[in-house]
Amino acid sequence: MGRNKKNIYITGKGSHGLSRTYLFRPDHEPLNVILPDNAWELGFTCAETDGEDNIVALVRRDNKSLKNGNLRRFETILYPDGIIEYNFWLDKYKGDWQNGLKLMFQDRLLYDVPVGTFDNSLIEREDLKWIRDCFAVNLMMTWDKRFFDYKDNSFHVQQYLEKMKSLMGGYDVYGIWPTWPALGMDQRNQWDMFRDLPGGYTKLREISDLCHKMGTYFFLCYNPWDESTRSDEGHFDGMTNITGVADIDGFVLDTKGGSSVELQNAVDAARKGVVMYSEGMAVPRDMQGIASGRVHNALYYPPVLNLNKFIKPDFAIFRVAEEAREPIKREFNLSFFNGYGTEINSFPPGRFEWSDQQMQYWGKLLMIQRENSANFFQYDFTPLIPTSIDSMYVNRWATETKTVYTILNLRPSGYDGNLFQVESGDSWHFVNLFKHEEVLVNKIGDKDYVKIKIDGFNCFDLGTNNESSVSAIARFPKLLSVMLSGDKLSFSSKKGDKIRIWSGEPGYENIPAEYDTKLQTIRLQDVFPDKEGKFIIQAFEGKELIDERIIHITPGTVRLISETEITEKVKTAPTGMVTIPAGIFKCDSYRVGDSFIPYPDNLTSKGEKISMRKFFMDQYPVTNTQYKEFLEATDYQPGDTTNFLKHWINKEIPKGQEHYPVIYVTLEDAKAYAKWAGKRIPTELEWQYAAQTADGNEWPWIQRTPVEREEEFITNTLSVWRIKGIDSTRCNLGDGSLYPVGKYEEGKNPYGLYDLVGCVWQLTNDVYDNTTYRYIMIKGGSYFSPKSSFWYVQGGPRELNFRQYLLRVSSSFERKATVGFRCVKDAW
Repeated sequence: MGRNKKNIYITGKGSHGLSRTYLFRPDHEPLNVILPDNAWELGFTCAETDGEDNIVALVRRDNKSLKNGNLRRFETILYPDGIIEYNFWLDKYKGDWQNGLKLMFQDRLLYDVPVGTFDNSLIEREDLKWIRDCFAVNLMMTWDKRFFDYKDNSFHVQQYLEKMKSLMGGYDVYGIWPTWPALGMDQRNQWDMFRDLPGGYTKLREISDLCHKMGTYFFLCYNPWDESTRSDEGHFDGMTNITGVADIDGFVLDTKGGSSVELQNAVDAARKGVVMYSEGMAVPRDMQGIASGRVHNALYYPPVLNLNKFIKPDFAIFRVAEEAREPIKREFNLSFFNGYGTEINSFPPGRFEWSDQQMQYWGKLLMIQRENSANFFQYDFTPLIPTSIDSMYVNRWATETKTVYTILNLRPSGYDGNLFQVESGDSWHFVNLFKHEEVLVNKIGDKDYVKIKIDGFNCFDLGTNNESSVSAIARFPKLLSVMLSGDKLSFSSKKGDKIRIWSGEPGYENIPAEYDTKLQTIRLQDVFPDKEGKFIIQAFEGKELIDERIIHITPGTVRLISETEITEKVKTAPTGMVTIPAGIFKCDSYRVGDSFIPYPDNLTSKGEKISMRKFFMDQYPVTNTQYKEFLEATDYQPGDTTNFLKHWINKEIPKGQEHYPVIYVTLEDAKAYAKWAGKRIPTELEWQYAAQTADGNEWPWIQRTPVEREEEFITNTLSVWRIKGIDSTRCNLGDGSLYPVGKYEEGKNPYGLYDLVGCVWQLTNDVYDNTTYRYIMIKGGSYFSPKSSFWYVQGGPRELNFRQYLLRVSSSFERKATVGFRCVKDAW
């Protein structure tokens, strides 16, 4: 129908010996495409009309009609009086040009078989469908030292497969080749070549079992041209025998573009589920007899779009790639873009310094393919959806529940912007599967576009097999429910059978935590110690990814890592404790010490109200006498005794200090006492609520005259406040001398709590971790207030809303002369 710039059409361009087929689209550069091997010369057009229906046309050469001429792949040479006939089909379609392409390529199969007669029975065999979940194949010659090395007389298959598993998740198929170019040197047939490998068929069975144990299928080669060697064992009998004995999963059909009923019957006679894998790509009519095939590496630097995948989306295709010439990132990218697998053909010799890095990159793509494999075998596949910029190509792969978009970029500069239109809604969200990021949907007019960020690549790689970059976007239903609160992650999924959580990017070098889909809560620091940044939460149904969410924890974020264990509840206050009634805690402002090491978020945000349950709290800080009773009753001995009760003399309380607060204890020392006493250490929230009461007092007592504070600004993280105006009958103002508990009657709070400020810093149960440091929150200030430098911890009495951390290093470092504790007990 001519080269009309308004139309979509396929025709030849250039002089390449194997690849001249191009797709022409308005306002785009022509795109090199792959056609079936018997259709390289076809012509195709989609033309829009002013009416409801558009026109699609297909022309194919009738090779049998040639008279007096020469047929070539892309052209026909006619001699004088020569004749060649072309078949011309014209039809109508509605909608986008891809619908016209679908009509001729997918529905009519290019008229390679009579319309409506394609036999789909083999491709639909349940026992052969496993090949659809395979995306990584490796073929290796048996003289490769990675298979067997006569120097040490050992097989090295296990080491090789284990290495590949760590780099790229492992090969789905591993195949060996002991025949060509060795077959024919003597009378042995191809099956004899397998028998004469070290260990013979018995060893082949061991290798097959090893592969299966590692999640890999085991293939052998088959050479149909082997007709001149020992013939008393037929091709089919030999194939049946080796399949059964060695438990073979498939055969690589050397030199073949298809299979045959006889070959499939031969393996079926041994067992079901054995796949034929042709060396070449089956043309549409041959797809009736085989379930998989290859894009041959004779075509180096292959075209961008493979229309064989569009013809038969449920046919398993693998692009053959070699590492022997140069890095092959482009090969992996094109296979990924086209929704099929890659075969690494290890026949050419050599070890390449870039190999491991390339394998890891391939593994990133393979994980996406394997976890979304169902999408790549659906007939709801739309190639080359419209994009806002040329040289960036997008294929859409849809199921009823999920849509995946594979993106290929040929712009070295990369891209960051709106790329293609999508259908969005409240029940869907979009995720970048390559970068594992939530994708923004931008509305432009009445249309929704996804904003894509895709990496560039080195401009000097243009034109090489290392050019290009890729990405993938998934539209998921909102199945996962995910909530992060501090260090606690709560999650569940409406559907699926498992949830995986990753610290950092999913990958075969990383190990996720796995859970069922019910609502549950974990502490991230417990599961992923000292990890921060990106966390990926994924829901699965079997092997299929059905939803993904991403959360971020900014590096250095302070997270609460401690848990509160509820005590036995009592109705009335035990001896020595006071009742803290239920009420509302509200605090709109907090004060902190030197925040060079950041403090955690405030306990409450401005205006927030927290309902507090009734509990009981020690009227005074725990004293030396009380702690000694605990030691005598339990024989408690900390693992590290350095500085433990350092102020005692020969393990005895100094005379006159029996009722002083116990000091030189760690949080663990305090918890041990509390557990013995049937109590626990209060949280910071509980301590502050009990101290401030529901009225939110700044000091334990009612301060009639305002407290004066002189601010001395030191740095952006430190201001020193000198407090003035507190009556010395209320508390110790920082004279450096500890005292018996209950000394300051005027300093108790309305609930009857004594010694809340200016006594000892009081431990809380709240331990925080910012992945670099851990610390405990302490409250109340102490009797010690150094004055000679502003760099000291601000001591003396501190406001009840003042927060100070106690950095954790060791027991010896943590035990201090100014730190004690009091306990709480839960109430009915």
